[in-house]
Order: sequence, then structure tokens, then C-alpha cells
Amino acid sequence: MAVLVWMSFEALLAHSSGTFAQTVPEKLVYELSWTGIPVGTATQEITERGNVRRILSTARSNDWLSVFFPVDDLIESILVKGGAPFPGLTRYYRMQIREGRHNRDREITFDQAKGVAVYHDRRSNELREIPIPSPTFDIYGSFYFTRHLPLEVGKSYVVAVLDGKDVERVEVRVLRREKLKTVLGELNTIVIRPMVKSEGVFEGKGSVHIWLTDDKRRIPVRAQTKVTVGSVTANLIGGSYGPASH
Repeated sequence: MAVLVWMSFEALLAHSSGTFAQTVPEKLVYELSWTGIPVGTATQEITERGNVRRILSTARSNDWLSVFFPVDDLIESILVKGGAPFPGLTRYYRMQIREGRHNRDREITFDQAKGVAVYHDRRSNELREIPIPSPTFDIYGSFYFTRHLPLEVGKSYVVAVLDGKDVERVEVRVLRREKLKTVLGELNTIVIRPMVKSEGVFEGKGSVHIWLTDDKRRIPVRAQTKVTVGSVTANLIGGSYGPASH
């Protein structure tokens, strides 16, 4: 049975050690494939200016798929560094999803000090105030934080995440170590499974697996999620990443 570790603020600070590389800026470029057929590209990038970090994620279908199922996803997270574990505490999050006839546009503003977030659906103009524990991450901020945990096989970590109308305590299971052929060569990886229903990239059905390099960089070299028919895989094909610089 996996050991569950709930991440309180104190635990976050304790676990977010300097052992792992905090490479900023970093840009990751992926090829998306559906059951082995190339269908698009995705990027994930983190930058910083002063005390603020910005995460930008995109996914776009290639030409042949766009004819009958266009995909154009853009997700942005703004985080504040001061006194918080890497990558910082979420201040603002926006998700813009366009996949076929399915469209979504929402934003969330976080006030971590007051323990409240404001959800805004930009299509329906719905507004909702949501109480949040401290800290609460957006989905991408939580992923960057998870990359820098010890990630011991057999353990699970639980992080508070808000990317909709409700705070979810997302369990991240550390499944195994595995050798994998990647654009960086054949590498040792750590396979994790966030127990969360993914949104975007063809509406994942909740079974998400991510392969991280088993080194200080913890680069996500592959991700795979089940969809209605088959699965979508993101394989790293390029970008800019390296050893810790600070």
C-alpha cells in the first residue's frame, strides 16, 4: 500500500530542497500522438521576472487533424516566489481550451494570504468565491512543485489544486523507475501518476502517467493520458533545459 504524504505549507518548504535543479527559464517541446499517429505539438515554458514566475502551456493540432478537429489550447499561470517553495504560490490562472466544438475560457485569481480564490467563467460570466487552504496551486504550478519532491517509489503525495470550481486534494502516486529511450538518449526515469482528470489535449479520462528523468533536472520526457478512444502521448522532442543555475 502506498504511503500518503499530505503537503502542508511547512511540509512543502521542507520537501522542496535544493537537491533538485530549479532551471528557469526552461522550455519543453513535445510531439503529440494518438495511438501512434502524430496529431500535433505542445509546449510548456517557465520564465521569471523579479519575484514573479510565469508558466505558459500550449497544445495545437497539426494540419490534417485541424480540418475536422482543431485543437488550440493556451494555459497561463502566474506565481509569486517570495518565501514559497519552487515554483512559488499561484496568484493567477487562466485556461483557454478549443478542441473541436468544445470551448472553455476561465480564469482564477488566488489570494493565498486571505485563503480565498475568485473563479470567473469568461464565456458565461459566472463568478464564484472559493475558500482555499494555504497553499493551493493551479494544476501547472502543482506539477512543477511535484517535480522537485523526493519521489520515492511506493509513496504518494497529496497537494491542494484548484483549476475549476472546487479545490481538489490531488494524490500523486510514484509508481516505478524505468529505462526509456528519449530525445536525450536512453535515460533512467521515474514514473508518476497524478490522480486527476485532465482537461484539454483531447479531454483525458483521468489515467495520466508522466515519465521524469531520474536526475536533478526531473525533465518530463513523456506523458500519456487515456481518451475516449485510445490514448494521447506527448514525447519530448526539444527545448531548452539544463543544470541548476541558482
